[in-house]
Amino acid sequence: MAKLKVTQIGSPIRRTPIQEKNLIGLGLNKMHRSREHTDTPEIRGMIARVAHLLKVEEVA
Repeated sequence: MAKLKVTQIGSPIRRTPIQEKNLIGLGLNKMHRSREHTDTPEIRGMIARVAHLLKVEEVA
C-alpha cells in the first residue's frame, strides 16, 4: 500500500473540537511535526477535514 507523509503546518488554536481531534487522531499536536500513514479511505477522510492545516506528500 501507498504511504502518506502528513506534516502539520497550521495551528490548532481556535479550531473546532472536531478539527483538534482529527489532528490528534493523525498523531499531530505541534507545528512542523510529521507522521507517516498508510493511504486508506479513513485517513483520507481525516486529512480532508483539516486539509488547510496540513501538507500531504506521497512516500514511495
